[in-house]
Amino acid sequence: MSIEASATGSGEALTDEVDRLAITTLRFLAADAVQSANSGHPGLPLGAAPAAWVLWSRHLRHDPADPRWPDRDRFVLSAGHGSALLYALLHVFGYDLSVADLERFRQLGSRTPGHPEFGLTPGVETTTGPLGQGLANAVGMALAERMLAARCNDGEHRVVDHRTWVLAGDGDLMEGISHEAASLAGRLGLGRLTVIFDDNNVTIDGPAELSCGDDALGRFAAYGWHALSVEDGNDIAAIDEALAEARAVESAPTFIKLRTTIGYGAPGLEGTSKVHGSPLGAETIAAMRSDAGWPSTPFHVPGHLRSATAALAADGAAARADWTRAYANWTADHPQLAVDFRFDRVPGPPDLQVLAPLADAASGGRTATRQASGAALNALAPEYRALVGGSADLAGSTNTAIPGGDVKPGDYAGRTIHFGIREHAMAAVMNGISLHGGLRPFGSTFLVFSDYLRPALRLSALMRQPVIYVFTHDSVYVGEDGPTHQPIEHVESLRLIPGLTVLRPADAAETALAWQIAAQNLSGPTALVLSRQSLPVLGGAGLADIRENGFRVVHGGLDEADVALAASGSEVSLAVEAADLLAARGVRAAVISVMWRERLQEALSRDERVLPDIPVVWTEAGVLTGWRAIAGDRDEVVGLNRFGESGPGPAVAAHLGLTPVAIANTAFTVLGRAASGG
Repeated sequence: MSIEASATGSGEALTDEVDRLAITTLRFLAADAVQSANSGHPGLPLGAAPAAWVLWSRHLRHDPADPRWPDRDRFVLSAGHGSALLYALLHVFGYDLSVADLERFRQLGSRTPGHPEFGLTPGVETTTGPLGQGLANAVGMALAERMLAARCNDGEHRVVDHRTWVLAGDGDLMEGISHEAASLAGRLGLGRLTVIFDDNNVTIDGPAELSCGDDALGRFAAYGWHALSVEDGNDIAAIDEALAEARAVESAPTFIKLRTTIGYGAPGLEGTSKVHGSPLGAETIAAMRSDAGWPSTPFHVPGHLRSATAALAADGAAARADWTRAYANWTADHPQLAVDFRFDRVPGPPDLQVLAPLADAASGGRTATRQASGAALNALAPEYRALVGGSADLAGSTNTAIPGGDVKPGDYAGRTIHFGIREHAMAAVMNGISLHGGLRPFGSTFLVFSDYLRPALRLSALMRQPVIYVFTHDSVYVGEDGPTHQPIEHVESLRLIPGLTVLRPADAAETALAWQIAAQNLSGPTALVLSRQSLPVLGGAGLADIRENGFRVVHGGLDEADVALAASGSEVSLAVEAADLLAARGVRAAVISVMWRERLQEALSRDERVLPDIPVVWTEAGVLTGWRAIAGDRDEVVGLNRFGESGPGPAVAAHLGLTPVAIANTAFTVLGRAASGG
């Protein structure tokens, strides 16, 4: 629907009777879906249906015939457990979601899963359910809209001109990520973002006041939001007025505290935690139908309502058609902008040749891979105009500052986003930017703090969003900051996330390749794991092998070797030194750099002959679990099974047994065992 006010266009169809039919229909469609599945959350849909209807019928700019229209408003159900309400809305407004889909709510293989899933259901903007994530995604969407508008709109064209709306619950606001994201949104003055807080004062365990007594209005006002309150969640006029006021405020995001009754209309259950996450039961639904004078047939949608929403959908189609013509004119006037910022997707890199000289670097010298990453990023950025991002207040350490200026309140033309010390929100905001389309986001922090953002990173992978994560300070070589800042289990834990590409380069050449791989990977997130300390530059020979098999040979030859020393990242240089020690004792060792372990595992699953039939010593400055899983019977693993220590990085590594001598001695052990037939 594309309607700017209920008094224009098809707004005349929105009579009190249509409103009553619509709200009642949404409530019963949700209740029937939960009852049919014998599983789900009916409480939120029953309480929030009026607000949802007013938003979708009077303020939300969308076209059900084209759910991916780039200039549509975004609606995010952050309280994803109320998915039955979203599916009811999509069905009633004419999206490609049938009654049969509603009847298969929460069933295996259905398009109506328990929590909304991006890419599965038409009209679902993001995967929600982990509370707070949707709200933070919406901040990213609203930020992307402002950044693209600053780049693409001019005096004659407004091809980026939409809003982001959120329906959130008590749980969303309790989760820490909502504090981080709301603070950032307020600081940036994202005036096209509105959060409707379904304030029903009930959580699973009982009244929300058992655990939370926040002044939500005061909290958001303190963040710099425009804060409003509607005391009756069934007051259509008051809700409409609040949403209209939100649209009128461009200088700050708007927070609307909407007092609702969870499970509204369910006899004996409304207003209690019992109605949060359990079916209402046949008797309760029958009583509700009787009270409302509603037909007994499940999933009933009155014909009069279908006519009204069809008229609203026609308005949406007309608005999209107008925009399509405007976009064509803009494209003709700005062909390069249209190429650089593809609104309907995350743009890929136009050309990666700028990274070739860095990847082909000759051996010799030393540089930290975080510094090599900064060089690659700054070479890539001028060519890749859609690439935007920043750090969690660590740009100087993670080397992620790029030319183009800062994103500021009221000035969104810059490329560097100062996320602040908000790792979790940073990752979720990047998801929102990616989901929006038109921009390619990256973000950075120390590897040890990947724990703070892991839930959002997991959703990057689940939604297959091509977000780039730059994790630096990747091992005990962090040194003096001590064990709190020295990652041990973190690289391995990242590798456990399905769909996340984890790259740990050994030198500057591999770092340039890692950026090439990350930039080209549009099917999921990529994590670059980089060193704080300087490492020998091994040169660009064999990089193509990493793309194919996940590793390259950096010392010696596998065909002539007695033993292979396999390592990742900074430990590759230790392995090279160990090979020299072995050579002095007459042992031929080949050193392989495993930058992309998952690709190596894929290669080995296809053909075990990717590696020769010789013992291997696998080395990484972290937990041993994953390496042991791929190690053969004759192999050994050198790693860590404990936290680090505070002290100079090399001294800490030596204290923990990460030395060339330790690797060489382990090689002697495996060779001796092999010689004895053990």
